[in-house]
Amino acid sequence: MSELEQLRGDIDAIDRQIVDLMKRRMETVAQVAEYKKANNMPVLDTSRERALLSKVGQEAGEELAYYVQSMYRTIMAASRSYENGKLGRGSKVYDGIKKAMEETPQLFPQRPTVACQGIEGAYSQIACDRLFKAPSILYFQSFDHVFKAVESGMCQYGILPIENSTAGSVNAVYDLMIRHNFSIVRSARLKVSHNLLAKPGTKLEDIRDVYSHEQALHQCAGYLAGLKNVAVHVVENTAVAARMVAQSDRSDVAALSSRFCAEQYDLEIVQDNVQDQDNNYTRFICISKKPEIYPGADRTSLMMTLPHKPGTLYNVLAKFYALNINLQKLESRPLPSREFEFMFYFDVEASVYAPEMEKLFRDLEAESEQLRYLGTYHEVIC
Repeated sequence: MSELEQLRGDIDAIDRQIVDLMKRRMETVAQVAEYKKANNMPVLDTSRERALLSKVGQEAGEELAYYVQSMYRTIMAASRSYENGKLGRGSKVYDGIKKAMEETPQLFPQRPTVACQGIEGAYSQIACDRLFKAPSILYFQSFDHVFKAVESGMCQYGILPIENSTAGSVNAVYDLMIRHNFSIVRSARLKVSHNLLAKPGTKLEDIRDVYSHEQALHQCAGYLAGLKNVAVHVVENTAVAARMVAQSDRSDVAALSSRFCAEQYDLEIVQDNVQDQDNNYTRFICISKKPEIYPGADRTSLMMTLPHKPGTLYNVLAKFYALNINLQKLESRPLPSREFEFMFYFDVEASVYAPEMEKLFRDLEAESEQLRYLGTYHEVIC
């Protein structure tokens, strides 16, 4: 036997002792849970955990204190989760999810009334047509009005852009998500190709002003930087930009917009596919007033606020790791009226049908100040 094999054998023997001790520890944790239940005590005892971390750090010595304390943070998080399970504590959020699963019909609607921002030809409208067979679309001036149309019941669903593969997150939508009540029922990943549109006969060298939505301008920033003596202007969306050019008395203006808008507003494509990245996709979410979870839903979104102290985000991320749940996206947005505090947005690659999800929601409720379930849904690739 080599020296390395001997050392690994020693580690295996130590690990068996650790497992036996961990089993004994969790048996004692179960007894603690019963005592707390009988005496109506909370699971989390912050002062006890702080004292324990200090003690094990001192016992480990300066060189190993960091590693031992990190291990014990994980042990204490596992113990809290185990206590909650032993106490039979469920999750109010997950109870609502189960109710939504029971009440949602098997088939996704095909002819609903849908709110979109902008006008005919907007990418939101194109995404809407990919999600629904024959939607009745109402157009609104802003993203905020789309949220309000769904909340008020004026529209059954709303379509909103949430992120782009080139320009990143649509921050205006994330900020509105904090303020509104809604549920995500489906999402669409739409390949976006921007084209420089102008009136028939306009040449590239004639153009002096280009109009589009700020996201489209960001996605074409490199191309626009190469145009000489051209000013760039932000408007509500790409379809509005195309309509403005079509209605303008000038022949030296252009819009960054879609081929659909070129046909819709009788414009010519001066140059096509001018986005900086050919692999340019925008994700759109379809929102409803109440949770709806359709068959095939395999992506879950949620938002939470956490206590403003060291280690809280780490504790949350550790739970995803422990349950082997893949985190697809983590976004933070500042909370209004709370200085340097944030709302965290999570996209999780898991369906709420998975058994580990109930454990996740139970533990997240215990760790967070506020937990909002945003929906479980399937993403359509357009």
